Amino acid sequence: MPSPEGTATPSGARAITADPRPPATKGHPRHTAVVGGGPGGLYTAALLKRLAPDRRVTVYERGAPDDTFGFGVVLSDETLGGIEHADPVVYEALEQDFVRWDDIDIVHRGTHHTSTGHRFAALGRRRLLEILHDRCRGLGVDLRLRTEAPPPDRLAETHDLVVAADGVHSATREAYRDVFRPHVTAHRCRYIWLAADFAFDAFRFEIAETEHGVMQLHGYPYGADASTVIVEMREEVWRAAGFDALDEDESTARCAKIFADALGGRPLRSNKSAWTTFRTVVNERWSHGNLVLLGDAAHTAHFSIGSGTKLAVEDALALAACLEEQPTLRAALAAYEEERRPVVASTQRAAKASLEWFEDLARYLDQPPRRFAFNLLTRSRRVTHDNLRLRDAQFTGAVEREFGCPPGTPPMFTPLRLRGLTLRNRVVVSPMDMYSATDGVPGDFHLVHLGARALGGAGLVMTEMVCVSPEGRITPGCAGLYTGRQEEAWRRITDFVHAGAPGTAIGVQLGHSGRKGSTRLMWEGMDEPLPEGNWPLVAPSPLPYKPGSQVPRELSRAQLADIRGQFTAAGVRAGRAGFDLLELHCAHGYLLSGFLSPLTNHRTDAYGGSPQNRLRFPLEVFDALREVWPAERPMTVRVSATDWAEGGTGADEAVAIARAFAAHGADAVDVSTGQVVADERPEFGRSYQTPYADRIRHEAGVPVIAVGAISSWDDVNSLILAGRADLCALARPHLYDPHWTLHAAAEQGYDGPGAVWPAPYRAGSRPPRTGRTDAPRPRLTLHGPGQDT
Repeated sequence: MPSPEGTATPSGARAITADPRPPATKGHPRHTAVVGGGPGGLYTAALLKRLAPDRRVTVYERGAPDDTFGFGVVLSDETLGGIEHADPVVYEALEQDFVRWDDIDIVHRGTHHTSTGHRFAALGRRRLLEILHDRCRGLGVDLRLRTEAPPPDRLAETHDLVVAADGVHSATREAYRDVFRPHVTAHRCRYIWLAADFAFDAFRFEIAETEHGVMQLHGYPYGADASTVIVEMREEVWRAAGFDALDEDESTARCAKIFADALGGRPLRSNKSAWTTFRTVVNERWSHGNLVLLGDAAHTAHFSIGSGTKLAVEDALALAACLEEQPTLRAALAAYEEERRPVVASTQRAAKASLEWFEDLARYLDQPPRRFAFNLLTRSRRVTHDNLRLRDAQFTGAVEREFGCPPGTPPMFTPLRLRGLTLRNRVVVSPMDMYSATDGVPGDFHLVHLGARALGGAGLVMTEMVCVSPEGRITPGCAGLYTGRQEEAWRRITDFVHAGAPGTAIGVQLGHSGRKGSTRLMWEGMDEPLPEGNWPLVAPSPLPYKPGSQVPRELSRAQLADIRGQFTAAGVRAGRAGFDLLELHCAHGYLLSGFLSPLTNHRTDAYGGSPQNRLRFPLEVFDALREVWPAERPMTVRVSATDWAEGGTGADEAVAIARAFAAHGADAVDVSTGQVVADERPEFGRSYQTPYADRIRHEAGVPVIAVGAISSWDDVNSLILAGRADLCALARPHLYDPHWTLHAAAEQGYDGPGAVWPAPYRAGSRPPRTGRTDAPRPRLTLHGPGQDT
């Protein structure tokens, strides 16, 4: 099953050619066993035999030559390029049978949208196996079909190399489970592979809203008169619809009836088709001695983003190349894993985002039709706004108009209103602790730091976490708002922003460090206790942040009232200091976050136990601030939507937390994750936190600020236009480039009210010339004697 990514998906495919040197001089494996006769195993065997004709290569496949599940296989142009360089014979055979198309059709609630420019190539899985069988036989590979492979330990003893390409249920992997340490994750949808005896003229997504729930069809052609059809739905929908009680033929007929419009009333057919649940396979190791995993045995990626065949073929290319390049088998297997692991991990992250989008499809059904289509196409975060605009400017322009973008205005430069504050664009300079204050007083550094980012064009510039008391600081260098002198210093900064960068808003984030306080400056040892001069810590429960950290005191009722008063006093000062927006910091394991998480709140009174009780004190603080904060100015709340730790806050509870704050008057929720417990295991990756913002936005019905490895203006445009976020907060990009927003406007050719260059900087609104670019290009190459012509 392919994705709309097409050529945009980084494949890591290797182009390899035969080395003219005899393989014996390089110490390569002379006798190779391949377990599994699917495309990955067969292509590996063909490559290894082609590169070293005297190498003995044996393939064990327990099935018959034409035994296969599924119907069509899709390969990207990048993968095909690797095949073309490595084995033109296979490439030419594939090329003769490929069906190619460019369009994606999305049908939802009677509305049909088409996006073009996506470049797909597919052929029948049986035909692919025939091509690879023929190539293996022609090269002299020993194909042992209908033959069970010997046990892996025996193969390892009798062969120099054993390639385990025996699929998602790999017996080889299971035999060495304690070495490979596989992690298998089952997901929430059921799906079935079927086929239709006609060719769709595009890749087709069709949504069916039935009395039992939402179902979806994924269909694409793989021959002149044949298409793959996958029907998918949530487990509870599958059961409610009675599919669990139907046999193969009954399921096939029922699916054809549900999607009769997409099929034109034509039937579907099956091929040992059964409803199954997708399982993501991840292995901690891919090799053991002379045994190596390949394809689905090593990793799987959901069919909605990419073909398992595609990944397996790319594995084969990389493995063969590494065996040619490295001096020993051990080095080759290590190089193979080093090369492929990051590519596969990236694909699996994108696949996870895609499969979860389809699992939660019902969340997006009420989006405007074109936005829904754009959301679907960009669900994995691999296809982006800019990428889709290059492929299909007409479709992307229509989505922008439906969203409300003025002509020539990228989505990120559309305004957003929160209470009485209108932000001129959707870019936020995220709160970043600078650890550069003296006695809590922001100085010239803060003026220059925040002033530069305000001049840089962001719609909203946020302060670092500003502490509400000396004991609430994280480090001695943290800024505060608990004295009049601090208030005056902040007023100097807000005055500069409002005068020097008119149209830019500045917000303050108020917080208390809780158990994570009294530590060294970040660059002296993040979260490490001070060597001297420590102050006592307080928290919901007497639990240290990590071994060696100070044990905090559990807060009494009287102390809770005192801290609530500290927040209120700081809020009053923030209002007088001229801030446009106030954010309450309830994330990252600081004091209020410590109340929200069951991992850090073990109280047995009214402020602990149930989720409602754990919310009690943060809501009391929020309510107290809302009372003193000017009514026309917005308030936001930053939350950690997951603790990335077992037993901690998760996405479901995060939605409930966001709903509660919205009900108490929060104008937006700033959705971050983690940093609550020291032993967290976050799943880092590009835009990795945005799915949490997406869910809160749609399920809690509150505007959200998305954060977390959003690094490009293309990401911002994509998230805003797809409806996954209302604002995007960026931290490190603004450290790298204080004028990130203005440069994003210049790079997109935008010059409008959403990104206004300060008058003194207008001369720099175009990139400077970097050198001569008018040199004549070579036009003719002459060949000397003896050269090819």
